Amino acid sequence: MSGRKLRVVLAEDSVLLREGLVAVLGRFGHETVAAVGDADALRDAVSAYEPDIVVTDVRMPPSFHDEGLRAAVALREQRPALPVLVLSQYVQRSYAAELLDSGDGTGVGYLLKDRVGQVEQFVAGLTQVAEGGTVVDPEVVRQLLRRRRDPLERLTPREREVLGLIAEGKSNAAIAAELVVSEAAVGKHIGNILGKLGLPQGDGTHRRVLAVLAYLRA
Repeated sequence: MSGRKLRVVLAEDSVLLREGLVAVLGRFGHETVAAVGDADALRDAVSAYEPDIVVTDVRMPPSFHDEGLRAAVALREQRPALPVLVLSQYVQRSYAAELLDSGDGTGVGYLLKDRVGQVEQFVAGLTQVAEGGTVVDPEVVRQLLRRRRDPLERLTPREREVLGLIAEGKSNAAIAAELVVSEAAVGKHIGNILGKLGLPQGDGTHRRVLAVLAYLRA
């Protein structure tokens, strides 16, 4: 592990965990220049102290949803070279992927809080991120890989067949004639396809185009 002393801005709304992390960092020779409890204070502290690394929780006031993670993504957009280590009790996949893609993909980490109890591993990960490395919790990796699987895998064979015919430009009536089913059955299949692909509500034609794009990518 590097002997470099790091200047850390820490954001964690739990006072107990925040003080514990400050103590752990100090034990390993690192200085917590600011320890704050919300995303606004995090952004202010980074601006004021220009730290070597940011350590932030995902959930913070006021909604306790993903304020810390969104702040981390915003900070990386403003300062691509700023190392950021995110701690979480769960995997927030949407922003996790964006965080890990931020900057040039270096100097970033996403760990579940269970790892904090493994103190030496946690501090080693912190140092690795501060030196430009990437540290990702194995569970985060598993969930992100699940997110990036073939979006068509949830479709039944018949739904894939219907989507293939949509991709050929066929109307519902033409699909019904080819598959020898009713137009109502085709409409039900299409509804299932759009729902399983997570396509937004809106213009039906636009959703069919999005479905075809998913089919072609796969």
